[in-house]
Amino acid sequence: MSKNLKIYIILIALLILGIILFWQFGNRSIEVKGPDNKGQEESLKLANEGDVNLITGLECDNYNRRPIAVMLAEDPTTRPLSGISMADLVIEMPVITGSITRLMAVYVCEDPAEIGSVRSARHDYIPLAMGLDAIFAHWGGSHYALDKLNARIMDNVDAMKNPYNAYWQKSGIPMPHNGFTSMARLVNAAEKLGYRLVNKFEGYPHLKISNLKSQSSKGTLTVGYSGNYRVYYEYNPETNSYLRWRAGIPEIDKLSNKQVEVQNIVIMRAESRMIEPPDYNDVDVEGTGEAIVYRNGEEIKGTWKKEGSYSKSKLYFLDSKGDEIKFVPGKIWIEIVEPYQEIKWETE
Repeated sequence: MSKNLKIYIILIALLILGIILFWQFGNRSIEVKGPDNKGQEESLKLANEGDVNLITGLECDNYNRRPIAVMLAEDPTTRPLSGISMADLVIEMPVITGSITRLMAVYVCEDPAEIGSVRSARHDYIPLAMGLDAIFAHWGGSHYALDKLNARIMDNVDAMKNPYNAYWQKSGIPMPHNGFTSMARLVNAAEKLGYRLVNKFEGYPHLKISNLKSQSSKGTLTVGYSGNYRVYYEYNPETNSYLRWRAGIPEIDKLSNKQVEVQNIVIMRAESRMIEPPDYNDVDVEGTGEAIVYRNGEEIKGTWKKEGSYSKSKLYFLDSKGDEIKFVPGKIWIEIVEPYQEIKWETE
């Protein structure tokens, strides 16, 4: 074979290879993401369709920040709580069967300078925080919870380790109620721990504000927790919101001195049992059960659903047709109660 013929064959082979490569990759775009996750942030902004917090459906500067879920006390001696009215979503449930409740306050938009009293983690709250794509903030926890968290099942900031001075203790307040934090400290600690700070939670659907028409009647919702933990909400049609009361006293935020006011309340019925007397409760927060949503002065009966075991699956609220219930844009409180506990909705 002549030298010229060999060169010709090599050129033909290279040409064919070039055509194949162009066919395979020519129409594909390549995205280069730097260490600051800029590419990820830009794609999430497009998905959000504006600067909207996917929990509340409201615009805010920090709309795309990853949620931080903080465990808070409900003990009477800790009231009023600091920063409670600034949470975008709050979940309340018993930590002792038929008795003491505790809160998990989830923050995205606002930056309270003080949050507390911060309390210990319970294992039931972990899958709920995971389903919100939240960073979990807590002051120690039950051994059931710490076994999961120490196994790195989710990102968390534990005050017992107090990374980067995320928490402080107030003098003059008896332990264990003297633990506090702030959004700025938690975000700083999460960033230095290398946690992702961009939100990946898919969010909840919301009604369009332009289509809202509140009911004309006032209403009262009673949530039958026991004793000092009994809760009720007063619906005000003029503001289309619900004011929260505990043990017959307005739920006040210590920072603003204003009563907690929310736009959506979810009653979630779930079985619970004592697993280690007298301190530890176990609540079935994964699976399905009865749910009642109060929004816009209405009562909507349906079901809740959360799949998996300690999974990142979202907690869904579905109507009688199986469609996801849309919330009024605004804050959400979820009250998890036993199937037998009283729930009463009365209108004037």
